[in-house]
Amino acid sequence: MTTLFIEFRILDIVDIVLVATLLFAIYQIVKGTAAINIVLGLISLFLMWRLFSFLEMELLSEILGAFISVGLVALIIIFQPEIRQFLFALGTPTFFNKYGMRFNFLKPLLATSVELSIDPLITACRKMAAIKQGALIVITKQNELKQYVNTGDLLDAMLTTSILENIFFKNSPLHDGAVIITNNRIVSAKCILPVSKKRLADAAGLRHRAALGITEISDCMAIVVSEETGHISYSIQGHIFYNVNLTQLHEVIVNEFNMKDADKEDKN
Repeated sequence: MTTLFIEFRILDIVDIVLVATLLFAIYQIVKGTAAINIVLGLISLFLMWRLFSFLEMELLSEILGAFISVGLVALIIIFQPEIRQFLFALGTPTFFNKYGMRFNFLKPLLATSVELSIDPLITACRKMAAIKQGALIVITKQNELKQYVNTGDLLDAMLTTSILENIFFKNSPLHDGAVIITNNRIVSAKCILPVSKKRLADAAGLRHRAALGITEISDCMAIVVSEETGHISYSIQGHIFYNVNLTQLHEVIVNEFNMKDADKEDKN
């Protein structure tokens, strides 16, 4: 026992704390998903392997050791969506806004400017909501979502109210799917987006799921006009907000795209 206490260093305490923090972070990522059961199963497997090794049960130790040896590859395959979301979060301005005091020196590397005309967008949402014309509009930031742009029909048109209304007109061949806007241009329409697997409100439809899904894996903002109720919703950073008014929507867009100074200049 004396030997154990002598060999137990301060670095060992730091090591334990870091491992505990890492395990807690992993738990926070997978909490509420089916992956939590897989994580608990892997932890149980690892603990059994250490126990059998300690008891010198060689056959079981070898079998479990073989599973552990390929565990990293298995984890990458199983948790590919979660790993992708986590790594993407590390490289977005949102992450550095949340933990900015720790990583201020990296902010300039991720700075990006986005050009966007708010008035045509707000007006289009108001008009489509009034007649219950369904719409799904995605506004990109740093990630231009080119892999999803290519799933639709390329337009490269100026952002105007009339073009948005015509795209989402019920008899238009482009009304299904999403419109993707980048730097004040309607880049593509009829785009296919990934849908979220989160549990949503009963009134939420496929457009809401797609809006939430695309913001879970990117830094964009998605706006939804419900075809059933005419209510406007928006999604950012993997969260969706239902039934917002036009003033709220305008404020969110201004804040998300850092357009306060531009708006003031326009008013002056």
